[in-house]
Amino acid sequence: MTVVIVKGSERMAGDSRQRMIESAAVLLAKRGLQATAFSDVIERSGAPRGSIYHHFPGGKDELVDAAIDLAGDRALRVLDAVEGRPPTEITGYFLDLWRAVLVRSRLTAGCAVLAVTVATDSPELLGHAAAIFRAWRGRLAELYATGGMSPGAATRLAATVVAATEGAVVVSRAEQSLEPFEEVAGALLAMTPAFGSAAQRAERASEQAEGAPGVRRRQPAQ
Repeated sequence: MTVVIVKGSERMAGDSRQRMIESAAVLLAKRGLQATAFSDVIERSGAPRGSIYHHFPGGKDELVDAAIDLAGDRALRVLDAVEGRPPTEITGYFLDLWRAVLVRSRLTAGCAVLAVTVATDSPELLGHAAAIFRAWRGRLAELYATGGMSPGAATRLAATVVAATEGAVVVSRAEQSLEPFEEVAGALLAMTPAFGSAAQRAERASEQAEGAPGVRRRQPAQ
């Protein structure tokens, strides 16, 4: 997630390596992987020209890896704010974060992790991006479960919210309009309570079926 990076880009740390990582994360979110060059990172961060290979001897892939790691970790920390909240509030908060990315950037920024996912030919970077998305889905699922949703429903809803929101951000950027994002946001907010209700109905039906006369309970494997 790029919201914290875009929002805080003017307050980058004094350390030149950290400035380069933060600058790369913003550039990835705005320009994509192929259009983010070392020269752009140096210009944006104000780091000395000779420092980039000193800090990133592995080249561009090493810098990109650090940038998406930053984006992923910051997103996880931001989500801590809704620990213990009801599922609908959690969904709304996640959507608000992405809405802020679009609004603050005037529809020019999206997800740095997605930008790397769709453009890289590096198995290592692709694997790292996948791990970040899994971490986001996992954290959302934990929050939904803490908020009262069954684990199965929480997992399904988390995957739906992350995937739908990522897609909505892309379409809104392409159309240069918030309308697609708001349509998806409204649908996600409307379906969030239904995920929990449907899961509870399914669990009750399963319990009733297991307790019905003539129904044999499944015995654990020996």
